[in-house]
Amino acid sequence: MNKNKKVLIIAAVVLLVIAAVLLIVDRNRQPQTEQGAKTISVAVIMDGETTRELTIHTDAEFLRGALEQENLIEGTESEYGLYVTTVDGIAADDAKRQWWCFNDGEGNMLNSGVDTTPIADGDAFQIVLSTY
Repeated sequence: MNKNKKVLIIAAVVLLVIAAVLLIVDRNRQPQTEQGAKTISVAVIMDGETTRELTIHTDAEFLRGALEQENLIEGTESEYGLYVTTVDGIAADDAKRQWWCFNDGEGNMLNSGVDTTPIADGDAFQIVLSTY
């Protein structure tokens, strides 16, 4: 075997190893879900005041499933998942530049949508009618 073929084979093997490592890292970055029964709390907040507090018992693994189970949210499907337009029967008003913001229990905005936010027993969430 000549030297060029050896170099190409070694380069191909190195690329395959790099691709495998990147795949493993990507899978580990995916949100981990918790199966089985869990209880979460959800507060709906409008005009700075909590208008409704719920305790939800669910087997859902993601926030969307738990909220839909309670018929709490409605929206439109997008390439990124459900875009929530209505919470507890109240629609965000586009003319007023309103939107529903989803936070953790401490008020920090979630970095994922309702479709990809995993839930665990004891989690707390806030759904806040916001203006931008």
